[in-house]
Amino acid sequence: MKIDLPKILNDLPTRNFHDIFYEEDPELEMCQIIDSIFENEVVVRVRLSNMVIKNSRFNHTDFQNIDITDVCFENCDLSNANLSNSSIHRVVFKNSKLLGVDFTDSRFGNVRFENSVLNLTTFGESKLEKVIFQDSSLKGTDFFDCKLKNIEFQICNLDDTNFDQTPLKGIDISTSHFNTLTVSMNDLKGCKVSSSQAIQFAALMGLIIKD
Repeated sequence: MKIDLPKILNDLPTRNFHDIFYEEDPELEMCQIIDSIFENEVVVRVRLSNMVIKNSRFNHTDFQNIDITDVCFENCDLSNANLSNSSIHRVVFKNSKLLGVDFTDSRFGNVRFENSVLNLTTFGESKLEKVIFQDSSLKGTDFFDCKLKNIEFQICNLDDTNFDQTPLKGIDISTSHFNTLTVSMNDLKGCKVSSSQAIQFAALMGLIIKD
């Protein structure tokens, strides 16, 4: 599946993320942020666009209602940040840590999570379209009551992931691995799985498989 990449200009000026406090509106655009530490802050309705953010930390920061468009996060830590009710489009998270991030009731389009940790992250009641999770860990991640369209999980850890009330029709999880999943048999219809996963699901259903 091809997704639209972030549209980011070259030769962006370098700024510090704290500069957002000096803007008339809480927004940053057309810049690069490197080695910023922006932890335990509260700044709502932030707008980020046309940016590269590297080696920065946003742990425990409240970013409710954030709008992120055309941004690349690389080697960043957003663990336990609140990004609920957010809009995230043409964004890449690469080699980043998103442990326990709150993405509930958000909208994602053309987003890529690559070699990242999303354990215990919550996407509940969100809409995700054209999103790729690649070589990432989603252990204990919550997709409760989500709408998924054109989503790929490529070589991911989906152990203990919750897909309750989230239809997986057309979703390919065949290259990923898990010991247990929370998903109803009805929502599993049309999901693309490997033969070994099919045996796992049969066992979870209580079937006894004999050769």
